[in-house]
Amino acid sequence: MAKFCSLFSGSKGNCTYIGFGKNGILVDAGVSAKKITDALNGRNIDAGTITAIFLTHEHVDHISGVRVLAKKLHIPVYATKGTLQAMDQLHALDANVDYRELDENLPVDAEVCAFSTPHDAADSCGYIFHTKERKIAVCTDLGTVTDKVHEHLSGCDLVMLESNHDLMMLQNNTGYPYPLKRRIMSENGHLSNPICAGELVKLAQTGTTRFVLAHLSRDNNLPALAKETAVSSLSMGGFENGTDYTLTVAQQTGADPILL
Repeated sequence: MAKFCSLFSGSKGNCTYIGFGKNGILVDAGVSAKKITDALNGRNIDAGTITAIFLTHEHVDHISGVRVLAKKLHIPVYATKGTLQAMDQLHALDANVDYRELDENLPVDAEVCAFSTPHDAADSCGYIFHTKERKIAVCTDLGTVTDKVHEHLSGCDLVMLESNHDLMMLQNNTGYPYPLKRRIMSENGHLSNPICAGELVKLAQTGTTRFVLAHLSRDNNLPALAKETAVSSLSMGGFENGTDYTLTVAQQTGADPILL
């Protein structure tokens, strides 16, 4: 039976656990190996059952713990060709780690599909993990939901989708220079709460019943605000929270529940 748990989510680091029967994988490892293993242990997940790490892109909040964790657990790291090349240029690879391009021979009890996401990275992607029972999507770090992204997310049982910022909070943040604000709001930046919420309605119409809001900005968002925006849009679309769907806001750190 599939299990899903956000271990860390946000600009300070990202890591998601997905379990398949007795084994599981991680999507990204953007905090220290110790923090990740401690988080797994805190949820009664044996780190020794992790068979691989899948990377979405090369930004530090997604890869900072990869080298140490992969060596500690003796597991391969999968990513797109562009991501691996970018990591090489950043001197973020390690000769003692087994880095592999995504292919069909994966150590996972599920079909794995990587799909392109529009972000200011070399070759960023989201993932679909499809078992006999469940179809799970992880999709963060994207500036807009393209038709192709929506096509991949449609029909998933559980979707983790970025709800990065509240537009008003971002625009009024005097600590963020204008070029940074423009980058975040661009089509290769990050999803705002309203754009995320609008996509959730479309996904609910395709049968998605579990939503996880992810990668919230610590400076330009609030968990309650992201949730309120999502629930309001879903309500306007005719979907009732707790009846037609469940919604969780992934925390930067903390005891997020194991879903599915």
